[in-house]
Amino acid sequence: MNKSLYASYFEANKAGWNQRTSAHIGSAFYNVENWKQPGGNSLTPVEKRELGDISGKSVLHLQCHFGQDTLSMARMGAAAVTGCDLSDHAIETARNLAAELGISNATFVCCNVYDLAEHLEGQFDLIFTSYGTIGWLPDLAPWAAVIGHFLKPGGQFYMADFHPVLWMLDDNMTHLKYPYHNADVIVTEHSSSYTDQSDHLQFTEYGWNHSVSELLNSLLKNGLKLDFFNEYPFSPYNCFANTVQGDDGFYRIKGLENIIPMMYSLQMTKPLQPSDKRP
Repeated sequence: MNKSLYASYFEANKAGWNQRTSAHIGSAFYNVENWKQPGGNSLTPVEKRELGDISGKSVLHLQCHFGQDTLSMARMGAAAVTGCDLSDHAIETARNLAAELGISNATFVCCNVYDLAEHLEGQFDLIFTSYGTIGWLPDLAPWAAVIGHFLKPGGQFYMADFHPVLWMLDDNMTHLKYPYHNADVIVTEHSSSYTDQSDHLQFTEYGWNHSVSELLNSLLKNGLKLDFFNEYPFSPYNCFANTVQGDDGFYRIKGLENIIPMMYSLQMTKPLQPSDKRP
C-alpha cells in the first residue's frame, strides 16, 4: 500500500479525532469521572466475558482513543499495557489520565497504526482493538501485518467491533446506502460526534468499509489461526440513530430488532513455532 496516497485523508481524520477527544472526555457517553473511581472499567460485558483473565499479560491496544479501555485492562491485572492512536490530543489525554490514576504500567504511542513498528519495539501476549477502528484504514493487509509483527507466538489477538452490515445503512439507520465491500473512500461531513456535548464540532472524515472476508483473510494470511468469530444482533452502545434499548440493556435498530447483526467479536492465536515448543 502506498501510504502517501492517503496522507491527506489521515491528516484530516487526525484533526477530526483531536476535535472529538475534546468533546468526548467530558461526555456522559464516556462517563470518565465515574470511571475514575476505584474498580471503574469501560469494557463492555462482551469483552469482559470473552477476554477472561488477563492477569500478568502484556497488552497492546491498537487505535485506543484516549486510553480508557487501555487503562481498564491495566486495572484488570495486565502486567503492562501500551496504547497507540493517531490523535496527539487523545494520546496526551491518555497519558494524563494514567498519571492522575497512578497507573504506572501504561505506555502510550502517538502514530498511525500502520507505522507502529517505527515507534515501538517488543511483542505482546494480547493485542486488542475495538469499536470503530478499522473503518479508518484503506487497506487491512498492512494492519494485519502489524498485528502479526507485534504478537508473541502463542499470543492472542482479540477484536470487538460494529458489524460491517451496519455500515451499509445511512446515518439515520433507515435504508441501505453504502457498499458492503471496500469499494472506495467514503467522505462524510460532520457537525457533531456520536456523544453529547459535541454539537459544536466541524470536520470531514474519510473512511472505508471492510467485509468479514477481507478482515479474516488479512489476518489468516499473516499466520494467525481463528479461535472464534461471534456475531451479535445488538450494540452495547447507544451511538446510532433510530435505536431502541432492550431489557438486556443493549441497543437495536427499530424495525430490525434481532434481524441484522450489529456487532461481532473474534479471537485469533499466533501459533507457536517449533523452536518455541519444549520437548
